[in-house]
Amino acid sequence: MKVTVIGTGYVGLVTGACLAELGNDVVCFDINPEKITQLKAGISPIFEDGLESIIKKNLSANRLHFSTHVAESIHHGEIIFIAVGTPTTQSGAADLTQVQASAKNIGQWINGYKVVVNKSTVPVGTADMVKEIIQGEIDSSHNTQAQNVGFSVISNPEFLKEGCAVDDFMRPDRIILGVDDAAHSDKAKEMMHRLYAPFNRHHERTLVMNVRSAEFTKYASNAMLATRISFMNELANLAEKIQVDIESVRKGMGADPRIGYSFLYAGVGYGGSCFPKDIKALQNTANTHGLSLEILKSVELVNDHQKLIMTQKIMRRFGTNLSGKTIALWGTAFKPNTDDIREAPSLRIIKKLLELGAHLKVYDPIALKATKNALSTEMKIDTPTIEKIEFISHQYDVLINADALLIVTEWKEFKSPDFNLIRQNLKSPVIFDGRNLFEPTSIEERNFEYYGVGRLNERAHELDSSKGLAPAS
Repeated sequence: MKVTVIGTGYVGLVTGACLAELGNDVVCFDINPEKITQLKAGISPIFEDGLESIIKKNLSANRLHFSTHVAESIHHGEIIFIAVGTPTTQSGAADLTQVQASAKNIGQWINGYKVVVNKSTVPVGTADMVKEIIQGEIDSSHNTQAQNVGFSVISNPEFLKEGCAVDDFMRPDRIILGVDDAAHSDKAKEMMHRLYAPFNRHHERTLVMNVRSAEFTKYASNAMLATRISFMNELANLAEKIQVDIESVRKGMGADPRIGYSFLYAGVGYGGSCFPKDIKALQNTANTHGLSLEILKSVELVNDHQKLIMTQKIMRRFGTNLSGKTIALWGTAFKPNTDDIREAPSLRIIKKLLELGAHLKVYDPIALKATKNALSTEMKIDTPTIEKIEFISHQYDVLINADALLIVTEWKEFKSPDFNLIRQNLKSPVIFDGRNLFEPTSIEERNFEYYGVGRLNERAHELDSSKGLAPAS
């Protein structure tokens, strides 16, 4: 099938490349000429396991194309995915500027029946808005051809996890199609079923519902996952007070099939481009309808506090004035297997430690460049201060003469490290484990001081029982 994807960001690029891998003829459109030039050369602007090889393969096979020509791109696709960014506005609402621009372009250049698919995460009612914009452009341009053949607007939310997005796309657990009872709806469903037929050979994964329900399903799913994370983090903080091991609790809870194990890990909170943005957008939608989502308010508050839970432990161990102390930090990406630094806990942690006077040595396998940029743009840290941070390209070199190691991202290479080398390089054998990668007993048997999140060990309990500090801000 002929497919056009508007937007070559995270969702658009994965969608376009994977659909081409399945044999479709795909054009990915973007207004950024530098990005398109890079993609035409087979270079992915984002790090995602397996993505670049798929891009190169399908460029060579002439199934995947990249373009800045809007008319040609719209003309190409019988199915057109809108996969552009929907960042958060100051009010917390989703910014639909790029979605609106995409709809306007489609309306201006439509040349036959099209199925227009909202792939971006958008508030309930966006499909109706897109339909109105496209129809308005058709009417104003007196495009009789488009008026005669019509178009359909449907919702097909993405459920891709960064770090394994290609695998998620190629092996989906469900495919949500939001299609309203309107003219051409049967044709739209038939075309989407044909497009996604390769995923349904073993069993039917497609769930068809009305458009608004599909739009809401994406937000509801992310809100539930974020809630589980904050819930476990809140329990972990209590566990430390009452000498309970949250990891044992997690296993006991997860064994219940009604609960399961996913997203029950205590740590330093969630980040990324989805959960923070989507929870704000969902609350904004509720507010516009006179409702307040109290659980999601608490989810945000807990997560905001949790991002600095390890800095509080560092202050309890070393004091509130960290001048003269060097902290080695492993991992800055918001999760492993990605270079995405958006809303990452590491950014808040780095900023707070700098404010306390600490010297920082930072290592991440792939996200160091993005971290530097985000500290400047997102965290508003001045250039002279950022230049004082040592960004080091080897995980063990970052430990040399540091007073403690702080683990923020659970990269695989951190899970079974050389503890002898860690001890050899650190000035003092202190580990703050923000992702509970290690068993406290095993680490303490190696004569390390170990501080996890909600873990049961004597050293941490002694620290927690000492004079408390006000929550870090």
